[in-house]
Amino acid sequence: MKFKNTVIAVAVMSLLVGVALLPAISRDRSPVPLAGPDLSTLEYEEVEFFSGNLRLAGMIFIPEGEGPFPVAVIIHGSGTSRRTSKWYLSVTRYLQDNDIAVLLPDKRGCEKSEGNWVGADFDDLAGDTLAAVEFVRNRKEIDSSKIGIVGMSQGGWIAPVVAAEDDAFAFVVSMSGSAVTTDQQLLYEEIHNISEFTWPFIARKLAPITTKRIQNMDHFRPISGFDPIPYWKRVRAPVFIAFGANDPNVPVHDSIEVLRANSIDARIEIYPDGGHAIRDSETNRVQTAFLDDLVDFINR
Repeated sequence: MKFKNTVIAVAVMSLLVGVALLPAISRDRSPVPLAGPDLSTLEYEEVEFFSGNLRLAGMIFIPEGEGPFPVAVIIHGSGTSRRTSKWYLSVTRYLQDNDIAVLLPDKRGCEKSEGNWVGADFDDLAGDTLAAVEFVRNRKEIDSSKIGIVGMSQGGWIAPVVAAEDDAFAFVVSMSGSAVTTDQQLLYEEIHNISEFTWPFIARKLAPITTKRIQNMDHFRPISGFDPIPYWKRVRAPVFIAFGANDPNVPVHDSIEVLRANSIDARIEIYPDGGHAIRDSETNRVQTAFLDDLVDFINR
């Protein structure tokens, strides 16, 4: 009888596990890589500058023709940055082709930059961006009155920290950056990550557990609890905040709600079916509608 009960218990447990994992079995989760330009097709110059004692490197993309040009300084998202990223290069190429220069720095600890992004907080990373801004301000090809920043993903949290420290920016852009706290965003993202493998109601039960574990990791601990709204309130430059609908990483509607509740003066756009990369579902490239809006915003 004991053996029979054990067999039944194992069978029931196997059934429950199978039911819980049914979405993972039935769903195709193969990621489709974003299409975009290759670095080898772009014209750029290698640059170096210092942020405190750190030697940082990067690439500056100058348009053809007579300057001086407006310039957008890119602020990276989370994790390791790569020069070959189709996402960054898609934005860079479109701006360069439309007579807007771009400085794409190597994040600290990545590619040719010294340091380590793991353990850095947003003040550290904002300091790196301010150093990049100071570098381009002294370039003869750049119109020093038309310098702005484009924060992408996590860079959308860093952008208001940077802009709150410098009133001279001509524009501030957040592309797929969250406006809620880092902890709120992490929970939202974890629910979506776990939902790829199980039912949403199970994911909502598990996500607080995995979120707590991530909050104690070296890369997240320095930014846990960060709230961007106090910084957005101090920004005086024109602001453009862009979201892709159905973004699994950023709570778009919660972000818009908190921005409006705090009377943040910004142009806010949601691009249909764009996801986190604001990609076009047919071409698998960054949506032209967003890129056109970005160019128009910078030129204004």
